[in-house]
Amino acid sequence: MEPEDDFGQHGKEIFEKIEKIGSGTYGVVFKGFKKNQNGTKDIVAIKKMKIDLENEGIPSTALREITILRELEHPNIVRLLDVVLNNSKLYLLFEYIECDLRKYLIGLKEKSLDENLVKNFLYKILDAVAYCHSKKIIHRDLKPQNILVEKNGEVVKVADFGLARAFSIPIRPYTKEVLTLWYRAPELLLGINEYSTPVDIWSIGCIFAELILKQPLFKGEYEIEQLFKIFHVLGTPNKEVWPEVETLPNYSPEFPKFKPIRFEDYFIGLDKNGIDLLKQMLAYDPNQRITAKQALSHVSSYFYFIIIL
Repeated sequence: MEPEDDFGQHGKEIFEKIEKIGSGTYGVVFKGFKKNQNGTKDIVAIKKMKIDLENEGIPSTALREITILRELEHPNIVRLLDVVLNNSKLYLLFEYIECDLRKYLIGLKEKSLDENLVKNFLYKILDAVAYCHSKKIIHRDLKPQNILVEKNGEVVKVADFGLARAFSIPIRPYTKEVLTLWYRAPELLLGINEYSTPVDIWSIGCIFAELILKQPLFKGEYEIEQLFKIFHVLGTPNKEVWPEVETLPNYSPEFPKFKPIRFEDYFIGLDKNGIDLLKQMLAYDPNQRITAKQALSHVSSYFYFIIIL
């Protein structure tokens, strides 16, 4: 068996591994050096993806990620620096960012985020996603682990486009097996297969709530439990709040009936403008969910006051 960190001779001429730092959607990620022609080295993140050139060729997911990242150029989206094919492995070299938002929040321990920092994170994430949506690209895996940060929020970049894809109008059926469970929109949990950019907005709403609560808002271990976690907070959906809900494949009239909580009581310290934005992001009906561009304007217009405990 080939060692997991064997980059091959050609790879070693271009980059070298320092340490494993995690796993992306479709590959292992290392911290390493990229060797430049002038003899200098740059620290990079190296995503290694195994491929089967003889039978399957380069996976469509890898080709899609490379194609999408080469089309995107935005200060809040991680940059793809190079692509290396070697020894039946594909390596994607990215700019290196030292931390992700999940680790950042864990590192804060009991301390709450400063209100300006919450606004900064939210604005930069929305700016990146609004740009993606303007390019007709859905990320489909937005979560704190895929938001890279450093310098106390000065640098914020959306990463891991392994599940991203371009969309067109009219919307075509797509796989429902996207988005980490805790950040997955209810329409996906209820079996819809024609969806679009609102699934990303739901995920950002969950991230926004997590910035305030310092913990994930909906923490289900499997799909039905995830649905019920959402119902506990937003109430069980009905035709009044979501006209199409009873037509969705996984909907059941036997779902337990929960009443929605008061956001003002749950998100202590978030003012009425922040509550308004969060409600619009977490709207059940995807057609009523705020767009990334509208949310970006909302954040720009209002100041959310978070009580520092």
